[in-house]
Amino acid sequence: MTQDTKIDFIYLSEADMIKAGVTDMPACVDTMEEMFSLLYHGDYRMAGPNNDSHGAMIVFPENSSFPNMPKPTADRRFMAMPAYLGGKFCQTGVKWYGSNIENRNKGLPRSILMFTLSDTDTGAPLAHMSANLLSAYRTGAIPGVGARYLARQDAKVIGLVGPGVMGRTSVAAFIAVRPNIDTIKVKGRSQKSIDEFVIWLKENYPQISNIQIVDTVEEVVRDSDIVTYCNSGEVGDPNTYPLVKREWVKKGAFLAMPAVCNIDEAMQASDIRKVLDNPGMYEAWFEELPRPAHNVVPLIGVKFMDLVEEGKIAAEELEDFGKIVAKEAPARQNDDEIILMSVGGMPVEDVAWASVVYKNALEKGIGIKLNLWETPALR
Repeated sequence: MTQDTKIDFIYLSEADMIKAGVTDMPACVDTMEEMFSLLYHGDYRMAGPNNDSHGAMIVFPENSSFPNMPKPTADRRFMAMPAYLGGKFCQTGVKWYGSNIENRNKGLPRSILMFTLSDTDTGAPLAHMSANLLSAYRTGAIPGVGARYLARQDAKVIGLVGPGVMGRTSVAAFIAVRPNIDTIKVKGRSQKSIDEFVIWLKENYPQISNIQIVDTVEEVVRDSDIVTYCNSGEVGDPNTYPLVKREWVKKGAFLAMPAVCNIDEAMQASDIRKVLDNPGMYEAWFEELPRPAHNVVPLIGVKFMDLVEEGKIAAEELEDFGKIVAKEAPARQNDDEIILMSVGGMPVEDVAWASVVYKNALEKGIGIKLNLWETPALR
């Protein structure tokens, strides 16, 4: 019997990814919602012994005898994030990225990412694609799914710390699910980043009639229906992380935190709903990290894990967002409850959105076909 051993795959540049719909935020939000249901029901795999690891990261030492070894400067890392996602996707893939905050001085993004989508049966590559937009849009879409279930229906005001890429995609997702939004309060580090954000906002969302530039995180939080911190920063001392004080938080506010964040003691109270995008991932992190873990991973969900270990909150207070999406736990129950959601980022999200974009590319004939081999030299 003659076997067909030829393997082709497609390469998708960033321009190709845009043509294939990677920036379609409403579709991305819907895809992430479907992903959460699969996640909750267990039809997925990520790395690590509990199949919930965020990924594998190369860590550089403070001091090395090798002069060319990189220093552990801000956002300096290499990381691989593999995952399998079932359901209608049934795809496997891995995101690989290098990151260095100094890239900005070279006119480059902080992180440079690629994604490989593979055939789950044979392991053969299906596509190798530019992944900066892929990652940015799936990251922003998660707070959007959160807002769909946990923000007030009549939400109008967004408070944003960090008007960069993550801030933009989060805002896009919030507007996709809460079309009554008409006001944004924004705090940024530089006038340049704020000006670029305002231009982007006016070009893409003219319905935002009120843009307020504020100087403090308190001003961001006060009177906002939806709050998100999307800033980067030094990790190590939680006292330097952007804070949320309960006295600032409006009744009924939804807070989605995909970046550096800390909370005061009043925000730890049992009546504040504390939601994790994937409890298993935080458990995996917590097993790997020194204590207190929030000093190493600055996400608020990791802070929750520290608080549980310290006996300051009960483990039962931590809610699984997938369970909410699967309609096995309540979404927002009234207009007054305050809900705080931690967004950690998962490779299953990349697999889900990459699968959709790949399918679009095939249907539209987008991308460059590359040949791996006609017949493998080694079998």
